[in-house]
Amino acid sequence: MSDRRKKEIQLRYAVLAALFAAMIYVLTAFVHIPTQQGYIHIGDALICIAAALLPAPYAVCAAAIGAGMSDFLSGYAIWVLPTVIIKSATALMFTSKNEKMLCRRNWFASMSAMLICVGGYYIAGGILYGDFIAALADIPTNIIQTVASIALFVSTGAAMDKMQIKRRLVRN
Repeated sequence: MSDRRKKEIQLRYAVLAALFAAMIYVLTAFVHIPTQQGYIHIGDALICIAAALLPAPYAVCAAAIGAGMSDFLSGYAIWVLPTVIIKSATALMFTSKNEKMLCRRNWFASMSAMLICVGGYYIAGGILYGDFIAALADIPTNIIQTVASIALFVSTGAAMDKMQIKRRLVRN
């Protein structure tokens, strides 16, 4: 592959990562329901989609920037560092190397994403507020958020696989 072609591909990935970061931010910051320690949102669905489409470094950047900006600009700055860590780890569970978004690894990644998000925010809440008992209160809302995001990822991923979006968008 020529250097020019490599640079074109890297630019395409960078642009897609920036677009995903912006969409993650919007879905997280503006389409959410406040909870005791934060809010429920479906931005995680776009993190999963980005991670199934883009190579890991680009997906991690999209997840960290989009979700981190959402916390920072929505008045939850105390959550930025935990969010960046948790959402980056979530993105790393998925693979973009398969021809389809809904491959075996990404199915398992969806379950791992739930454990990372629920467990990560429980630990972060316990540390930030100095009370691991109180942090238990947000576990149900984190489960709801993750399940809703996974359902949206699966339904969107199935549609995108039928339309061969991955081949058209990132493989050309």
